[in-house]
Amino acid sequence: MTTKYGGVDRAHDNSVGIKVIFAVLHGCVVTICLWLAFGGIVWPDPIRAKVLATAAVLYWLRHMITLFVLLQRKVALSEGLGLTAFIAIFEIGFLLLGAGVISGKATPFGVWDGVGLALLGIGSFLNTASELQRRRWKKRPASKGRCYTGGLFGYAMHINYFGDSILFTGWAILAASIWAFSIPALMTYLFIFYHIPPLDAYLADRYGDEFRVYAKKTAKFVPFLY
Repeated sequence: MTTKYGGVDRAHDNSVGIKVIFAVLHGCVVTICLWLAFGGIVWPDPIRAKVLATAAVLYWLRHMITLFVLLQRKVALSEGLGLTAFIAIFEIGFLLLGAGVISGKATPFGVWDGVGLALLGIGSFLNTASELQRRRWKKRPASKGRCYTGGLFGYAMHINYFGDSILFTGWAILAASIWAFSIPALMTYLFIFYHIPPLDAYLADRYGDEFRVYAKKTAKFVPFLY
């Protein structure tokens, strides 16, 4: 059975060297965010810039858990470099938008920022908690060769991707700019039309009827809806 689906090699591989490079490069992006927010630059909205830099730090920490604890498949250098570029665009871009580079003014914190923080937390939880649940189940001897369908994945087949869409929607709200919403919109589009179809094909090939039964009765992306 092939392990390459949609340009991603899903064979199990530690890829430690590539993951370290990816982690360091992402750390450099976060360092730039911290410098922009706390380095003495006078922004129209310095407080929002600091909040967004903190969000970047928290996302980097979660990314480390994903890379070195949860992600078991092979990671190619091209994938790491491409994702680093994308991360740089949204982490630095969100910060600059929130700092008021385009608007030229500070946006007072209000109810919508509370919604943004809540979505940031909920999305992070859905993604990481679902992956941790699956990892814990996969470590049981009786689970070998079986498809995980429990926990949060019982509500949606790709609840982890849905969590990221929620997370980035909250982050965009905190950036206080309509331009920021292009990122969660793009990510959701890529999840649904680019990432999920080949992943489903891989899972169907690997788990057969067990996956097909699961797919038939479970929402694909949004719990209870789609």
